[in-house]
Amino acid sequence: MAASSPAATVGSELPPEPGGSGGPGEGADEERELLLARLVPASRLKEAVGASLASLCLGPFGGAQRLGTLVDCLVLNYRLRQGPGRGRERGAEGPLRCCGCGRFLGEPVTVPCGHTYCRRCLRRELRARCRRCRDWLLPAGGTSTAPAPLRTSVVLNRLAEKWFPGECERARAGTRLEELLTQGRFREALGAVNQALRADSSDLMLRIYRAESYVGLQEYKTAIEDLNFVISKMPNWPEVYFQKGRVLQDSGFVGDALQLFLQCLALDEDFLPAKLKVEKILCDVLSPEKLGESLKESAWNSAHIRNKPFILGSEVTASYCNLQLCPPQSLGGSDVLEPVSGGLNRAQSAHALNSTKDLAKEDGLKRVSSEPLLSGQGKGALLKRKLSFSEQDTVVCEDGRNKHKKQGESTKRDMTLAYGTIPGDLIDVSDFECSLCMRLFFEPVTTPCGHTFCKGCLERCLDHAPQCPLCKESLKEYLASRKYSITELLEELIMKYLSDELFERKRIHAEETAEHSNLTKNVPMFVCTMAYPTVPCPLHVFEPRYRLMIRRSMETGTKQFGMCISDSQNGFADYGCMLQIRNVHFLPDGRSVVDTIGGKRFRVLRRGMKDGYCTADIEYLEDVKVADEELKKLRELHNFVYNQACSWFQNLRNKFRTQILQHFGPMPDREENIQAMPNGPAWCWWLLAVLPVDPRYQLSVLSMMSLKDRLIKIQHILTYFSRDQSK
Repeated sequence: MAASSPAATVGSELPPEPGGSGGPGEGADEERELLLARLVPASRLKEAVGASLASLCLGPFGGAQRLGTLVDCLVLNYRLRQGPGRGRERGAEGPLRCCGCGRFLGEPVTVPCGHTYCRRCLRRELRARCRRCRDWLLPAGGTSTAPAPLRTSVVLNRLAEKWFPGECERARAGTRLEELLTQGRFREALGAVNQALRADSSDLMLRIYRAESYVGLQEYKTAIEDLNFVISKMPNWPEVYFQKGRVLQDSGFVGDALQLFLQCLALDEDFLPAKLKVEKILCDVLSPEKLGESLKESAWNSAHIRNKPFILGSEVTASYCNLQLCPPQSLGGSDVLEPVSGGLNRAQSAHALNSTKDLAKEDGLKRVSSEPLLSGQGKGALLKRKLSFSEQDTVVCEDGRNKHKKQGESTKRDMTLAYGTIPGDLIDVSDFECSLCMRLFFEPVTTPCGHTFCKGCLERCLDHAPQCPLCKESLKEYLASRKYSITELLEELIMKYLSDELFERKRIHAEETAEHSNLTKNVPMFVCTMAYPTVPCPLHVFEPRYRLMIRRSMETGTKQFGMCISDSQNGFADYGCMLQIRNVHFLPDGRSVVDTIGGKRFRVLRRGMKDGYCTADIEYLEDVKVADEELKKLRELHNFVYNQACSWFQNLRNKFRTQILQHFGPMPDREENIQAMPNGPAWCWWLLAVLPVDPRYQLSVLSMMSLKDRLIKIQHILTYFSRDQSK
């Protein structure tokens, strides 16, 4: 519901660290964030980094998440340097595709905003916000500390099993592999992945799992080979860059890892784990205790550096992140990558030497800093990782070997997936029917328990009980949020494959809406109390039938319904008043407080019933106008009764007068043209509402179409109550 600007900091999305709220450094942190936020729109990266260093004088950072603005600036600059040719590609087209990874929608889970992700993307908490709408992905009913369990969407999962059984089996196999990795059974997971790859070597997700297995076994070199292969096939898949960066960070190559995390964020700015990694690295680099005295001698302070623009490369490559990450002698036949002594310095690498020659010709700042120490590194370790990329790409062959290609060469990218079009005989309209109305889904919504219904059908069920109509699971939190978002994927499938049926379904819905919109035929009736034109009438709505009635009045746009008092013979009275809805406040349990105001008066012509509430055919009433001598006498009577009403109200006890003012507001002023409104002067109805008179007597006054007769009735009532006041 709340929108956030693109430059919103991660610090605003995450809870503060324990002890970090309200501390002495809070003001300094806010001042630092404001300083950096000014630099983001213009992508002034050098100034932003310089401001981060300069802001150290404001005090220590309040935590890694306080660097969110600097990270946003880095990512924005990174994306701009890539140019328009490096768009965020989607995965291969298919009818069932995950909003997150773009791959097959295995074990689909629909999040509260209505978009659908594979269970893997949500289980790994790869993002905090939806990639489509940037809404929070926290399931309804959960909290930041205890999220609700992820429930598979029953309808979409049934379609996936029917249309693509092979892909569903792959997804289940991936779930089993994740369980092995989570349990730390890396050798067993590796054996299972290798067996699966022998059966299908084109499954890139299996290579991701195998790389994770190798990382668990500390075989970093082999893990990098698998990840490079995946990058060569899907160069715009954010997760693979994150996985590769994590491997390099674990190996001690923090600078290379930083580049890959930035590339991941350039492809998907809401990839939360990558953002946290970048913040942690920057926090380690920029923290005063790590900089120490070396900050005074930092390259940022040199005259030569201050005059150079900060430059990031235009394309992510495997320049430092392939088999040549460290000198050949450091590999020494071992399958495990060893960090190069001295932290991030790659001067001994043949590839790094070539890159250094090219970089020396470029104009700009090529280092994050010349001397800041890295945490956990040996004495004298320096952050010398260059943030410009090589002009070469790395292509990984099927056997895992790397070869370089010159810039400008094209590499064929195999982006096809194993799922595509759906055979016509597998498309059945019964798979898209609501289990409540037994008709084609219209505005389908998916509950946290995974069941899908028409939005209107679900709302009617929740009017009676806050639980799922099928599995009876509690939906109290879902009802309280009142966020019934349309399941977009399901709606897209219906539009694509059942367009004729959907057209007919929309036609029927339009006819039903038109019927509910009619304000003379089958008008909904709320049988409760007396209502008067221009007088407020607040209502507490709790009965299911009236919840439905109010909702229909809002959805049709009329925002009107009739109000009548009950009648023992006919159900409700022959006369009433239309009420106009001004506001509806929903309570967490589904009840509502409806603010209405009186409108036209009406007479009932025919009574009826609709879905539990009363309806009626009506005709509206208007006062009969008079002229000449009759109008003159009518004005005299009007002024006399008005003054009498003011006198009676002023003579009330303060307690009663205050209660009336709080509930009904002040008495309306006298009107110059007493026949301008079809219902006559507003003060008459206000007075009739506050006078303690029997409803049947009030109803007789409401039904009058003569202003003269109505004024005489009110005069009699005031005369009676004035005598009581004098006593």
